Amino acid sequence: MIFIKSIFFDDKINEKISENKYDSYEVNIPIIKNMINNKEKIEISNEVTFFVGENGSGKSTLLEAIAIAYGFNPEGGTKNFNFSTKDSHSNLFDHLMLSKSFKLSKDGFFYRAESFYNVSTEIDNLDNEFPLLDYYGGKSLHDRSHGEGLLELIKNRFLGNGVYILDEPEASLSPTGLMQLLCLIKEFVTNDSQFIISTHSPILMSYPNSTIYELKEGLIRKTNLKETDHYIITRAFMENSEVMIKNLFSE
Repeated sequence: MIFIKSIFFDDKINEKISENKYDSYEVNIPIIKNMINNKEKIEISNEVTFFVGENGSGKSTLLEAIAIAYGFNPEGGTKNFNFSTKDSHSNLFDHLMLSKSFKLSKDGFFYRAESFYNVSTEIDNLDNEFPLLDYYGGKSLHDRSHGEGLLELIKNRFLGNGVYILDEPEASLSPTGLMQLLCLIKEFVTNDSQFIISTHSPILMSYPNSTIYELKEGLIRKTNLKETDHYIITRAFMENSEVMIKNLFSE
């Protein structure tokens, strides 16, 4: 099921930029700047879409804007979460337009590796007011490792027929955990769900028939797993690790 079909910035964002209403950093990230200047529309017409790229390429900034524009809390969680520990998100979502399906999702979650601790704390706080932990595996996510907490969150809280936006979920997962995540994604896709994921993990990018967008040199292009820098570099390193280590350490 496709709930979000495409994204683009509206024309009014240029007025806000000229009025200095945006942090110069966020609107000068090359991919964001080019999307705005070229009025570029990115199609997300697949059940599973990946955004990949080097650190600082803008993938997490773009994913955050998509999530907030869709109604999620900036720090993560469901649409019902409204807590804030630090107001650090950009205002790009104000002018990011989402082309949506006529069908509405019944569920959803925005996962951010960097703020998962805060989400886990908020779940504990809410549980003090009304029973909530049963929806997250029966005990505090703080009582599990980060990776265990993420997998339990998906197994117990995700209901299907939803939009699930995951920002670098591989940060807490072992290779085995990543393969478990692939199976869970497949399960929820079968149950009419859409995933939009930013990642550095070639294991995750291997999801069959997914769409992969690589953010590189200010451009965003559709590609396949074996053409991504992540796959090429990882494969080269694993096949020639001793030589690559020697070259790295001799520089």
